[in-house]
Amino acid sequence: MSLPEKLTFKTTPFAHQLDCLEKSWSMKNYALFLEMGCGKSKVLIDTAAALYHAGKIDAVLLIAPKGVYMNWVDKELPTHWPDDIPIISSYWQSPAKPELQDEWRKFKTFKGLRWMSMNVEAFSYESGLKFASSFINAYGERLLIGIDESTTIKNISAQRTKNIIALGKKAAYRRIMTGDPVPKGPIDMYSQCCFLSPHLLGYTSFYAFRARYCIMVERTGGNRSFKMITGYQRLDELKESIKPFSYRVTKDECLDLPPKVYQTWDVELSKEQLKLYKQMKDEAVALLRSGEVVTAPMVITQLLRLHQITCGFLKTDDGTEIDLPNPRIDALMDVLAGIGGKVIIWATYRNNIKKILKALEDEYGKESVVSYYGDTDSEERRAAVQGFQNGAVRFFVGNPATGRFGLTLTASASVVYFSNSYDLEHRTQSEDRVHRIGQTASSVNYVDLVCRNTVDERIIKALRSKRKISAIINGDELREWFS
Repeated sequence: MSLPEKLTFKTTPFAHQLDCLEKSWSMKNYALFLEMGCGKSKVLIDTAAALYHAGKIDAVLLIAPKGVYMNWVDKELPTHWPDDIPIISSYWQSPAKPELQDEWRKFKTFKGLRWMSMNVEAFSYESGLKFASSFINAYGERLLIGIDESTTIKNISAQRTKNIIALGKKAAYRRIMTGDPVPKGPIDMYSQCCFLSPHLLGYTSFYAFRARYCIMVERTGGNRSFKMITGYQRLDELKESIKPFSYRVTKDECLDLPPKVYQTWDVELSKEQLKLYKQMKDEAVALLRSGEVVTAPMVITQLLRLHQITCGFLKTDDGTEIDLPNPRIDALMDVLAGIGGKVIIWATYRNNIKKILKALEDEYGKESVVSYYGDTDSEERRAAVQGFQNGAVRFFVGNPATGRFGLTLTASASVVYFSNSYDLEHRTQSEDRVHRIGQTASSVNYVDLVCRNTVDERIIKALRSKRKISAIINGDELREWFS
């Protein structure tokens, strides 16, 4: 079906985005399997605009991981939503601040498109389910539900997956989005497609689907027997069954993408981090206001400690490291779940690198990851690069200061910055380990983990704008960093 004549684009779509939109916008159920960095967010936004112009919807419920659900309201919609369509947008939080509750009340009488973003974790709790049910019941017949990073519902036995599938049945249109729909195998596909419609794959039973596409063996342990997946079969058949309701594209196939694509993934501070961060920030502000002579090293020490807190630990004056509850590790694993293929992960602190290595080894196996930082000896460094470039190693975890010179890491086109240093050279050089001669992908995707309203956010903003933080520290902007 042709796109509505009234549809306008606030940002010009790339060729693959327009192709995907034209093929999918009018379909009730569709999967956007665009690799990270290929712009699936814009496709969904333009789909909603097209359906609105066609008189099919007047509301969207966007479900996404904790790290991105607010980005849709704060960044994606302002960037891509057409100016000629009135829109009201908000996101769910519990407990809700009074100003958020005021926004929600306006939805009922608003003339235009209503957009609500929710954290996928909300569907595990009564308060989130109650709110979502109310929203869906109000707009269900004219509602589009989209799930960003839909591998978050890959576990068919998880209660939140069951809740989302049940609520999704009430929507007029459904979309799933992920760059890698099968992070651990085809079995991950079932519940994602079941959200769209239980009939799309031809199997309304998970066990029938598993029996068709998985090779199972009987195992015994703990006085009981169970079936274990040892391999997969009929994958060509499964691939063909998915084609009618999905669009798959990788960065290699998108010739008109910019050479570098930047994204952020929000990380919420834990209660312990938030308390300590506020305490340290107040001390820094008091120092600046005291009238005493404040030197650059003193400022750097304060900023360093604030940054360490956002990264999950604090190093005291005597060198002792105090570990804090660190949601950043969980955020990293969420990001990686949506990326297929090899990934480079840069982190500033040894403390973080060791925890990243453990998390990856536990999830993907020790053979899948190598390290390149101060504790890695020369021979291990050489083997790490070779294993990543030419072998089966999937994750390269390094320190930008250690790995910024002389390395070629073109086996990957996906880079995650777990944390950044204050050094602009570390950032630019580490970016170019991937974006250099030998890179076959047309575009490299960079993802920054960031804690909002902290020095973390200001560091990334300064580095991306190619500004030396040392100059800022010595300038008039210093006070803003502690605001």
